[in-house]
Amino acid sequence: MFQENTSDDCLNIIPTEDGAFQKSSHSARILSPEEAEKLAKDQVLVSEFKQLKLEKEAQKNWDLFYKRNSTNFFKDRHWTTREFEELKGCREFADQKLTILEAGCGVGNCLFPLLEEDLNIFAYACDFSPRAVEYVKKNALYSTERCQVFQCDLTKDDLLKTIPADSVDVVTLIFVLSAVHPDKMHLVLRNIYKVLKPGKCVLFRDYGLYDHAMLRFKSGSKLGENFYVRQDGTRSFFFTEEFLSQLFKAEGYEQVVNEYVRRETINRKEDLCVPRVFLQGKFQKPFSKTSSC
Repeated sequence: MFQENTSDDCLNIIPTEDGAFQKSSHSARILSPEEAEKLAKDQVLVSEFKQLKLEKEAQKNWDLFYKRNSTNFFKDRHWTTREFEELKGCREFADQKLTILEAGCGVGNCLFPLLEEDLNIFAYACDFSPRAVEYVKKNALYSTERCQVFQCDLTKDDLLKTIPADSVDVVTLIFVLSAVHPDKMHLVLRNIYKVLKPGKCVLFRDYGLYDHAMLRFKSGSKLGENFYVRQDGTRSFFFTEEFLSQLFKAEGYEQVVNEYVRRETINRKEDLCVPRVFLQGKFQKPFSKTSSC
């Protein structure tokens, strides 16, 4: 069992629909002695040659991921509007039409539940993988009247070629930035900044430091600090609150919310606790006039 600060002023504990417990906190999860020892021993990094190969083949590896798993790997994310009330709160009046950008849409697990739930949204959606984009276009719910999906490498493909400047009300960046090399993450935020309206926000959720997935990596998977490669060649970074804050602020954003979300999935029959750690944030593009977001 892991240790953590459970004082009332640090954690907001919320039971969830799937039987887990969710906690919001500004303090990082504390490792057990066994977990700390495991991470301390894992200091050998993947060779520079292999790391360069992984970067060069990043798109191919994600394309192969979607070829193997089709649309079946990720569950539809119906929690999006529940977790991010800003999707509704940004409206100046009830039926106002919002324009959103889902940066890194995958096969539409977040996109389509959102469009079904809110009929007054038009969505731009892009993904690194051409195969994922094709899956979105083949979905029965896809309509060019409601959304426009396109392939895009957010680290180098200019979003302004598809989306007008200062035109997007909300950008969602959900389990996307962790797949980007840390040296290139700022390029994603800089690209998004150009299409976001002044005063509007990026809604962020991704893997946090010491998430269960981070502790499961075997020796020989480490690429750098908090950065790992999976067996299929896809990569994952695990964020700290401080790193994320500095990343956004360096690109001109103002921090509104930035906190760890910890979930404990408990199997009482097997006495098993699986600790999940995510980082959830809201970052605003500065504005000169009063905004509702």
